[in-house]
Amino acid sequence: MSAESARREATAEKKLKGVKGQGNALSEVGMSGMPKAQTGGVLAVLVNITNKTDRKASYAVQIDFEDSNHHVVETRYTGAENLEPGQKQQPIVFSRQPPERKLTPRLAKAQRY
Repeated sequence: MSAESARREATAEKKLKGVKGQGNALSEVGMSGMPKAQTGGVLAVLVNITNKTDRKASYAVQIDFEDSNHHVVETRYTGAENLEPGQKQQPIVFSRQPPERKLTPRLAKAQRY
């Protein structure tokens, strides 16, 4: 993990601590799976964060990885800072679980701040 992604993860986790529900920016964040052939066999998702407001904004995002019974096995965080209106960032979130484990990523929270 790069120092930048570790800092982004820590910032997002801190910003989401007191957020109730799914946050205020779920409509500004999406995600798509990545082929394991591109990620060294690791489960990963490309997170699409787009500032749809008319002001500069930062975002904190929580991705939960769930098993087939919808139990959260792992929670990961990411975000984007100081996005201009209309600007997009696409961080990648990697699961730390063994690759053979069948998990489904779910966008749990997204908060604009």
